[in-house]
Amino acid sequence: MPETRTPSAQDAPPRRLSRSSILLALGLGICLLSPSVRGLRELASSARRGQPAPRAAPNLLLITVDTLRPDALGWVAGKNPTPAIDRLALEGVRFPAAISPVPMTLPAHTSILSGLLPRRHGVRDNGQQVPVAVETLAERLRTRGYSTAAFVSGFPLESIFGLDQGFTTYDDRLPEGKEGWLERRAFDTASAAEKWIATAKSPWFVWVHFYDPHDPFEPPRSFWRPGPRGEYDGEVAYVDAWIARLRASIPEPSAANLLTILTADHGEALGEHREKTHGYFLYDSTIQVPLIFHFPGRLRPLANPAAARLIDVAPTALDLLGLPPLAGVDGLSLRPWLSGSRAALPPAYVETRLPWIYFGWSPLTALRNAEWKLIEAPRPELYDLIKDAQEANNRIDAERPRARQLIADLRAIEKRPAISVSSQGGGVDDPEVIARLRALGYVGAGGGPSEAPRGLADPKDRIEQRDTLQEAERLLRDGRTAAAITKFDEVLALDPKNRFATLRSGTALLNTGKIEEAAARLARAVAIDPERAEARFALGDALLRLGRAKESIPHWLELVRLQPRRADGWSNLGLAFLAAGERTRAREALTEAVRLDPENPRRRRDLAPLLPER
Repeated sequence: MPETRTPSAQDAPPRRLSRSSILLALGLGICLLSPSVRGLRELASSARRGQPAPRAAPNLLLITVDTLRPDALGWVAGKNPTPAIDRLALEGVRFPAAISPVPMTLPAHTSILSGLLPRRHGVRDNGQQVPVAVETLAERLRTRGYSTAAFVSGFPLESIFGLDQGFTTYDDRLPEGKEGWLERRAFDTASAAEKWIATAKSPWFVWVHFYDPHDPFEPPRSFWRPGPRGEYDGEVAYVDAWIARLRASIPEPSAANLLTILTADHGEALGEHREKTHGYFLYDSTIQVPLIFHFPGRLRPLANPAAARLIDVAPTALDLLGLPPLAGVDGLSLRPWLSGSRAALPPAYVETRLPWIYFGWSPLTALRNAEWKLIEAPRPELYDLIKDAQEANNRIDAERPRARQLIADLRAIEKRPAISVSSQGGGVDDPEVIARLRALGYVGAGGGPSEAPRGLADPKDRIEQRDTLQEAERLLRDGRTAAAITKFDEVLALDPKNRFATLRSGTALLNTGKIEEAAARLARAVAIDPERAEARFALGDALLRLGRAKESIPHWLELVRLQPRRADGWSNLGLAFLAAGERTRAREALTEAVRLDPENPRRRRDLAPLLPER
């Protein structure tokens, strides 16, 4: 076992690079009475009354580690020492088996920060837009005088998707490079957070997100671990080392009054149930996560086996900070369970729409309590979690009455109204953006993606096709485009309307210069799934390259409806208008691109010839 040590920048070779990340204008904070001034006034008032001075408002550090299984931590399984997280757990209240509502990065983090289930906050997949109507923990804390900052490490959490709501600083500066994977290593993220905290005014709320344990697994060599999952465990150990450094860097005045919450968005299957990564099934290997609350002097250390939920994080944080709760959330405060309560928690509602959105197969929903889990699928599943923790023995036929009750509980949860009109993740819900699009000629429906019809394939029956598609993606990542297209075509021969194979093979053809063939295939991808932003982007790109600018305009308009803060979408829309001879609309679209990405010189050069002469 490698010796645990303090990491350095040399432990972070570049990797998983992708297209340029988009720089966005940060929202203005709400100006309130300075917490420091308010504190002095309260102190003087208390002294005059002969009362003890009130405690200063606590600081809050939220750490999320992407794709973190509980059994990758020393304090849970005892196999992979993670000293920093282990110490945090042993000094705090620890839940080794909390439940994520969805095994996808952006939807799960939206639930962490809002206390809402995905079906209510509207973000059902990566790449969708967080509705402005959803109030986040950061927004609530900022209105209460907190300095707010976030430091994220993976493309799904870039600010273009809207999770920066409420953060005065949202640092999503990710590496640039070739198309493929985009992530920031732990040393860069931790270092950026350290610098901000060192000069932050209390009280502050900082969210730090680490992406390293996400596939593919490539830890620095000194953190390699033995065994078949050694690379994954090594990634977790590497993040742990940087969490140690981050926490050690917090100045004492801030550290002495600090609530720290550590959790994950979802787990990783690592081959269990024939799933290699996450998002496809709803077994515990991908929906169980660790959850830790560390608050010295306020919470005494203990372990609680209860199945806490990620939707409980924001309500609990506000309760511990002494602030009013968010309205209408699905989660609850875990304060009684932080004091050792063994009362039953409400069951966890879990979903994945990935099989439907990506492949056209049936989505899955589940209800999980402390003893049972029901998975709704074309062939439903029911597991006795006490006797069958590995979920190997489907009890659906033997436990029909129990299954019916769990289904009734599922239906009751599904009756709760959505927060936003874009609750299906179909794009922006901002009337100003919609008005701007209509002024540019947008005539799309503007609704969310279609609901999955009945009679779709059960994901369990399509796992071989899923494996083939994952292999095709690996080939693309390795630059073996022709071999990847062959794999995509193998799936299309069996499943001609497979959404993923159609889109990704069309994109691969585009990248190899086969533009006519790519355009035809990408047109099929858009017809199959009109709400897929990447399909709109790729088809618009192909049509522009073919000189068919006017035909591309509806696709760019739909793209910027789906992703209204994507600067390259507005830029390409403007260039399409310009090529079609519509200079006024071109100027308006390019102006928006510059507003979203003001530091990009190319966008300014594109706009300059269209501006009035002075």
